[in-house]
Amino acid sequence: MSIPATMKAVLTTTNKTIAMKKIPVPTIDNYEVLVKVAANALNPTDWKHVRYGSTPDLICGVDYAGTIAKVGSAVTTFAVGDRVAGFVHGGQYADRGAFAEYVKTPTELTWKVPDNLTDEAAATLGCGAWTAVQTLYYPGYLGLVEPPAKTDKGEWVFIYGGSTSVGMYAIQFAHLSGYKVATVASPKHHDFLKSYGADVVVDYRASDAIAQLQAATNGSIHVGLDTIAEVETQSFSVKTFGSGPGKLITILNAQPDAQAIRSDVQIQASLLYTVLGRAWGTMPAQPDHRKHIAAFLKKFPDLFKSGTIKPNPTKLFEGGLNAVSEGFEYMIAGKNSGEKIVFKQ
Repeated sequence: MSIPATMKAVLTTTNKTIAMKKIPVPTIDNYEVLVKVAANALNPTDWKHVRYGSTPDLICGVDYAGTIAKVGSAVTTFAVGDRVAGFVHGGQYADRGAFAEYVKTPTELTWKVPDNLTDEAAATLGCGAWTAVQTLYYPGYLGLVEPPAKTDKGEWVFIYGGSTSVGMYAIQFAHLSGYKVATVASPKHHDFLKSYGADVVVDYRASDAIAQLQAATNGSIHVGLDTIAEVETQSFSVKTFGSGPGKLITILNAQPDAQAIRSDVQIQASLLYTVLGRAWGTMPAQPDHRKHIAAFLKKFPDLFKSGTIKPNPTKLFEGGLNAVSEGFEYMIAGKNSGEKIVFKQ
């Protein structure tokens, strides 16, 4: 496969915006692959890196799907032409980001896409799906029983934000592992989320939402995942828990005001970027996080080939990388719900 010297990429700027530029195609090391990107998915973390960052000329974007264009000299598990998908730390590096014509990644952090998935569907299986896996199954977080094993104890898992990308995957994975799932979402998503495996779905805006959840679960929620991670959502979540100790994982910082509501429920922050096993900023490398996700990714092809886990519904924005700005605006305005914004290159 012929690889050009330069590529188009969406980069950060000094004024909190993005710009399309031509930059060198990344070089790969012995254990990496270079992927010709076919599709991308958009996540809140993408626009947040732009809005709250200050360093220019970093490649944006975390989720991608495409075809391997080149393999490192030590790579034995992938070949040129393989369809793959994955997750990278966009907005952090000048040579590694998903919103580009090519992206490089370690082989253990990518997975082979089965033929029944489109590139757009496969692109949704990065940030959202990986976050669900990390928060539900990593032993330092909720540490639930991992598939193909199942629990038979009838335990409940509460998920705040069932119609988010993370929520939709978390519902399916928890259900697959044999847990009963309680979640909250707008009424228009209730039937859809039940089809994904949610046992109880409540309108979070209902005045008696917490009472409904406690009644439906017989006050037996002791573990949960907050996919929104605001003080209001963490406070709501811990109030759904039954008596006795519990644990709530949140995808951003734990909020002290929420923790004060239930001292016996631990609110623990998580951050998906730790699965990449690289130090950045003040964050140390987390090799155990990387080892865990790398092992789980080996299960992805069969899970999605069989339809056991379904990708997020998608909303396609036309224009490829040129549509990233439009996607940012759509997401910042809060217009997307129960769907994943995708771009096809």
